[in-house]
Amino acid sequence: MVHSKSNGATNGLNEVLKRVELSRYLTREPVTLALLTLLAAVFLLAVSGLSRIYQLQQQSLAERWADQGSADLKEGQFRPAVSDFRTALLYARDNNAYQLSLAQALMGLDRTSEARAYLINLWEREPDNGLVSLELARIAVGKSDTEQALRYYHNAIYATWTGGDQETQRRSARLELISYLLQIGAKTQAEAELIDLGASLGEDAGQQALLGGLFLRVGDSQRALAAFRESLKLDRGDQSAMAGAGAAAYKLGLYSQADRYLRAAVAAYPADDKSAALLNATESVLHWDPYLPQIPDARRDQIVVDAFAAAGQRIHSCAAPSNQEKSLAQAWDALKPKITVRRLRQDPDPVDPAMTLVFQIERQAGNSCTAANDTDRALLLIANLQEDH
Repeated sequence: MVHSKSNGATNGLNEVLKRVELSRYLTREPVTLALLTLLAAVFLLAVSGLSRIYQLQQQSLAERWADQGSADLKEGQFRPAVSDFRTALLYARDNNAYQLSLAQALMGLDRTSEARAYLINLWEREPDNGLVSLELARIAVGKSDTEQALRYYHNAIYATWTGGDQETQRRSARLELISYLLQIGAKTQAEAELIDLGASLGEDAGQQALLGGLFLRVGDSQRALAAFRESLKLDRGDQSAMAGAGAAAYKLGLYSQADRYLRAAVAAYPADDKSAALLNATESVLHWDPYLPQIPDARRDQIVVDAFAAAGQRIHSCAAPSNQEKSLAQAWDALKPKITVRRLRQDPDPVDPAMTLVFQIERQAGNSCTAANDTDRALLLIANLQEDH
């Protein structure tokens, strides 16, 4: 009986101990979980912090090498620039700006194949990047690949540009394209690009003068003159615009206008030999043209007499005249008695036949005749002017 009671007491004590132990365990478990969670959070923060520090170090190293590369590139030190940007890309492999700069440095070393590989990769990722397209166009120009050059130039013209005025950068790309088209003799395409360029210039005297000069190069004197006039509206003292306007007016046969512009250009810059020569030619045309409006009859008659004499002297100078030149000389001899100031004053009807014969002689006189002088050249220009009218 006593033993039985003793066992019961022991069992009771054990039960109490178990409950106490369970209570302690249940109390410890949340604390342990909380501690473990806190430790995990601290570990994650530490890892994240270390990762951030590592990334910042990588970024700092990349920027340091890229800055050095940019300085070398600016100074034309292409070889060290290549090394700088390659190192920068070790720390920032996907940086498009570094890849573009590396391509530019490679182009500076004429390693265009390597440069093109980088640029094509960039272009596939950023087809609207204007500078990438422009560099690809330049590589195509170097390879005489006109089709690809035109493609990439047009991409650059209509692309997105960063780091400056987009319109200015697009205009610069179009000007480079125009220069290339003129270089390969594609004047019709260059003229079309110039027309588009002119639509975007606005009130900029220098740009209008540049446009006028380019129109002169493609042979569009009418648009050239309009551009130079626009430039002079904005800046009346621009000597280059005055010279350009004079040259354009001269090519159009507008000799009175050419004379006005060229006189102003030479007065502003006497060392402009080209404008001075054109002015001399213009003055010669105006001196020898009997068809100028409001010219006095006496002055007209004297011009006809002098021009007729000059043409006769030339046609009779031919050492081995052709049949056509002989015929013209005979016609000149037949008309000569009527071409005097006194006779023309009495009867002006021979003026037109005389000048027609003068123009025929100046066009026909060949290598066996005396070389054309300033008078002959002026008469030929007047002949062309009358033919156009």
